[in-house]
Amino acid sequence: MHFGLSEDQESLRAGARGLARSFSDEYWADCDVHNRFPWEFYNAFAESGWLGIAIPEQYGGGGLGVLEAALLLEEVAASGAGMNGCSTMHLTIFGLNTIVKHGSEALRQEILPAAANGSLHVCFGVTEPDAGTDTTRISTFAERVDGGYRVNGRKVWITKAGDSQKMVLIARTTRREDVTRPTDGMSLFLIDIDPEHVHLSPIPKLGRNAVSSYEVVIEDLFVPDSARVGEEGEGFRYLLDGLNPERILLAHEALGIGRAALDRAVRYAKEREVFDRPIGRNQGIAFPLAEVATRLDAAELMARNAAWRYDQGLSCGREANMAKWLCAEAGFQAADQAIQTHGGMGYAREYHVERYFRESRILRLAPVSQEMVLNYVATHVLGLPKSY
Repeated sequence: MHFGLSEDQESLRAGARGLARSFSDEYWADCDVHNRFPWEFYNAFAESGWLGIAIPEQYGGGGLGVLEAALLLEEVAASGAGMNGCSTMHLTIFGLNTIVKHGSEALRQEILPAAANGSLHVCFGVTEPDAGTDTTRISTFAERVDGGYRVNGRKVWITKAGDSQKMVLIARTTRREDVTRPTDGMSLFLIDIDPEHVHLSPIPKLGRNAVSSYEVVIEDLFVPDSARVGEEGEGFRYLLDGLNPERILLAHEALGIGRAALDRAVRYAKEREVFDRPIGRNQGIAFPLAEVATRLDAAELMARNAAWRYDQGLSCGREANMAKWLCAEAGFQAADQAIQTHGGMGYAREYHVERYFRESRILRLAPVSQEMVLNYVATHVLGLPKSY
């Protein structure tokens, strides 16, 4: 079994690291405090061709796999950008996977080159206020009309909606009570975010404030047949194609935040002197940081395994879910311990670890909670009865 990265992958990683680290912690703190989208960062990565890393080459992308995309996002997070940096681009990487795999050729030609060069922003509309994790209970409805559909409904926690021109939207085309299985009767669309029919309200939140999240209300939006992704009623199945890569990418982002936090904590432990010696000499400081490093390295192995299996076309639901759980826990522990290592100064914005803490916390909730991951493992790995 070979655990090393190829020369090309190492080169990719170094290139991403160099560009990401040209944006300082102070830059990210300023974006976060002022709720300002990091356009300079986004444009730099767009101009360097990073955004289309997993989009096929015939549509202007890099044609690389989920592992390479995960390495990119891990380096972005580890640079200190955290989720504020990763969230500018990871929707382009995994959210468009449904278009690549199931969209018409005309839709691919229209969308993918513009997404790859950074001129088109796309968000992902799944979650609803009254449905939560149970996507089968969404109420957004696309009613059949001449030439297409009339859409009405609500979505919530839609990342980057205010900076996007398009949304990959899942909506019911047959009501739940009229289908045999609750997963039937949902369809995917690539809709225009038309301000006359799509109303956005930003949600004030704990962290990742440079990239806003929105509640979205859709009223009488006409969507042509050409904007439907794949077959009517097959949207839930198409959605599943994106779940494993999403978990894999976010696992690596959690790793990156953990690495950034650990790096800050170790530097502080070496430099900060109390009682005429660096605090890192004390086992009460050193041992928790050593444990953080150990947990991050262990979680990384599962994340790499999941990415490799996905790119090889192997089943990876078990590995992707476990990677997300392990990396989210390890990243959060690293950020928490970084604050503890800094003592009272860890609570101050000056040292940035409070920002890592706030951003690492979301990864224990999204895109799926830790509890729902354990539900998956209990049911699909251990074969225990379903609890819901």
